Amino acid sequence: MKEKRRVDFWTIVTCVLALIFLVFLVYPIGGLLKEAFVKDGAFSLDGFAEFFSKKHYYGTIGHSTMIGICVTVFSLLIGIPFSYFYTFYKLKGKKIIFVLCLLCTMSAPFIGAYAWILLMGNSGLITQALKLIGIKGVSIYGFGGIVFVQVLKLFPLVVIYMNGAFRDIDNTLLEAAESMGCKGVERFKRVIMGLTMPTILAAALLVFMRSFADFGTPVLIGRGYTTFPVLIYNEYLGENGSDFHFAAAISIIAVLVTAVIFIIQKVASNHFKFTINALHSIHPKETKGASGVLMNVFCYVTLALALLPQVYIINMSFRNYTNSILKPGYSLENYKKAIDKNLFRAMGNTLIVSFAALAIILVIAVLISYLVVRKNNFANNAIDTVSMMPYIMPGAVIGISLIIAFSRKPFSMTGTLAIMIIALAIRRMPFTSRSATAAMMKIPISVEEAALSLGAPKVSAFTKITIPMMSSGILSGAILSFVSIITEMSSGVILYNNSTITLTVGTYTCITSGIYGVAAVFATVTTVLTVICLIVYLKISKSEDMAL
Repeated sequence: MKEKRRVDFWTIVTCVLALIFLVFLVYPIGGLLKEAFVKDGAFSLDGFAEFFSKKHYYGTIGHSTMIGICVTVFSLLIGIPFSYFYTFYKLKGKKIIFVLCLLCTMSAPFIGAYAWILLMGNSGLITQALKLIGIKGVSIYGFGGIVFVQVLKLFPLVVIYMNGAFRDIDNTLLEAAESMGCKGVERFKRVIMGLTMPTILAAALLVFMRSFADFGTPVLIGRGYTTFPVLIYNEYLGENGSDFHFAAAISIIAVLVTAVIFIIQKVASNHFKFTINALHSIHPKETKGASGVLMNVFCYVTLALALLPQVYIINMSFRNYTNSILKPGYSLENYKKAIDKNLFRAMGNTLIVSFAALAIILVIAVLISYLVVRKNNFANNAIDTVSMMPYIMPGAVIGISLIIAFSRKPFSMTGTLAIMIIALAIRRMPFTSRSATAAMMKIPISVEEAALSLGAPKVSAFTKITIPMMSSGILSGAILSFVSIITEMSSGVILYNNSTITLTVGTYTCITSGIYGVAAVFATVTTVLTVICLIVYLKISKSEDMAL
């Protein structure tokens, strides 16, 4: 009799993961493509023709691209010097600076936009103060306001990424450059910038993608300056009902635009691709004289400006409001009203969706990282590539594709927490899978081989040896993913209903309804959850940089 051939465990894992991505990512994207190119049962380019026939539509590509470019440039102009001062000099309270940077970048972007409305809107605190001294016409609304708010939210990402890049520079290279007469600004431009260019390009891509895909900031303070994600939302939830065909068409255009940017960044990164090993790490210098004072002032003033919205939101949650009209005095009235507006339901939904999505992300990301590093083949690389697709997809696009795919029987899930969990798991998967792969690559294969040689089953070697060895990197990445899930809005605002409302969506609906005090409460609770996650992150991780 022939001996039955046992199916390898990792082959089964590959098949299961392939099935998951086919059902929950490839199938919805296929449905989106079908919806974009098929109308009334026939092939049609009407959606694309309509988009490019009206400047109101195709102009939004230019709006989003221009905002993304400006935000990226200003974030780099602020973030690179900030990180340089932080890494190369002994600034006062470096740990505080690092914590504040994390807090800035982990907060929801639209909360900052809402806070700046309260500060610099038509009746904002700063606007009124400026009017008293004769300065009029200052407003947070429009193109300038969007760029301003997004830069304050995204420049800390550049700082955190560049911290690692600067620390990877070998100090002997800098000393050699200095000995050859290359000093000061010239050394910074020719040596330091050259050595960190791959990280600069990676950080620039991340900032651009986040800016381009941001829905919350432009929808709140755009005031006629419509961006691409806002257009997708408006056309999907138009006054005359949902137009899936047109929404799907412009969603495809959004994916193509971001894909082009992604490819350009990859080509540029490959041009600067090299490896560097810092045998002699950077030793921060003491800050002296006027230059030292200016460095500290630059860092702390920038962070204070970036954190001002969050502090002000917490303050405003206790102020007396009648809808959008601010009244004198403080009370807990907003919190009482927020409870009536389903605050506890929103908190519960947020935690359920976040933990469930995070659990899915962790399991799949760890499995993908193992398959890519240890079982490298075409099928596993294909799964890894497909899992990265949401990286170049705005949240609204993912939301619409899931609704198209799962709005009919037998897969009807619209209006449920399940579809929101799937959307968030898909959307945040790429970041965690990349960090898990990076952690996996640092584990010597000899450790697993030793366990197998001693008779340990493959599954036991993986769960009891490999996973614990990469646990620190997984956990720190998981907490950052958890925060990004809590503060996600662009896909949630497409998918939610009253029973599945989350904190971020609750904040948005209250702002659009003009109930500013209650919106401040929802935003404050979101910020508190973010701070708790940050504390846990700092307890687990000792790192002061991130990897893309």
